[in-house]
Amino acid sequence: MDVIKLQASDLAIASLLVLLSAGISFALRLNLQRQVLWAAVRTVVQLLLVGHILRIVFAHAAPWLTALVVAVMMALAAREVAARPRARLTGGGNGWVGAMAVAGTTVITVLFILNTALRPEPWYDPRYTIALIGIVLGSVLNAASLALDGVLSGARREKLAIEARLALGGTVHEAFSSLLRESVRRGIVPSINQMSAAGIITLPGIMTGQIIAGMDPIEAAKYQILLMFLLCGASGMAAMAAAYGAMRRLTDERGRLRLDRLQPA
Repeated sequence: MDVIKLQASDLAIASLLVLLSAGISFALRLNLQRQVLWAAVRTVVQLLLVGHILRIVFAHAAPWLTALVVAVMMALAAREVAARPRARLTGGGNGWVGAMAVAGTTVITVLFILNTALRPEPWYDPRYTIALIGIVLGSVLNAASLALDGVLSGARREKLAIEARLALGGTVHEAFSSLLRESVRRGIVPSINQMSAAGIITLPGIMTGQIIAGMDPIEAAKYQILLMFLLCGASGMAAMAAAYGAMRRLTDERGRLRLDRLQPA
């Protein structure tokens, strides 16, 4: 089956839907038309730029080039994790927690899949490595930022309860237990919802793209199941890493709550 190639005129026609959305915003005085149009422009520029970069990377298939692209992707994801929570740790603490959660979770998850389920030759084949990391980073970013925000904002809100548990001889983990559970739960729930809706309410993007590209629907479904399981595990690890990392930053070696390490609200 031949893939239908899109021309610039096809994208221009599709852009009418963006103009429709901006028009709705203008008519209803939502004041979102500028954001809609600017987001559309960014989408075009960013995706075309990434497409050209990946064409070069795929053509060379060099390990160092693949590693460079992966490092940039993870650095940008870590920055997003650090920037999304309203509460901020002093000394760039959000950045350290975000980097730890993103890098650790992504490397473990992708290496596991590349060496078990997929096993491409070579194992660092950029068509698999970069594609998988790009998919995983979306879930990791979302889960880690939600969990990090939950712990940082919750620590200030539950200050008295946490200090009371510590004063009664509880460990740091015991004092933060309820907050950790709720924060990790927030990070995992989106992946659960995504799995629950897949195939019944929605056809996931990867499966849809493979079907359009001519892959057998059953084989496309198998790939989508693999990716769903991948994202679920990555979300759980990322949420836990971010929550525990934030807890460690908010306590010291003597087991005291250190809200002074949070920037003023």
